[in-house]
Amino acid sequence: MSTRTPGGDVPVRRLDRVLTFMSLGLAVLSIVCFLAIIIARPAGVTDFTEGIWPLVSVVPIIALPIAFLMILALLIMTFVRRARANRGG
Repeated sequence: MSTRTPGGDVPVRRLDRVLTFMSLGLAVLSIVCFLAIIIARPAGVTDFTEGIWPLVSVVPIIALPIAFLMILALLIMTFVRRARANRGG
């Protein structure tokens, strides 16, 4: 008789991949925008109200919490799926 071993491989769904890459992309975009602001201040950009700077300033404020929530949702989905797989149902 064979028994199931707990912690076996759980198949990766498309939704998991989408959440992973979207959260990673948002986090990287936020970090790039944050670094652009840090570099622009000593470079002499004093007017952050014109051009693309307002968008660059707002992206980290919005995108980082969204990326965090996506990672949290991904972790919860993974834990639930593994628990169901270990229970056998």
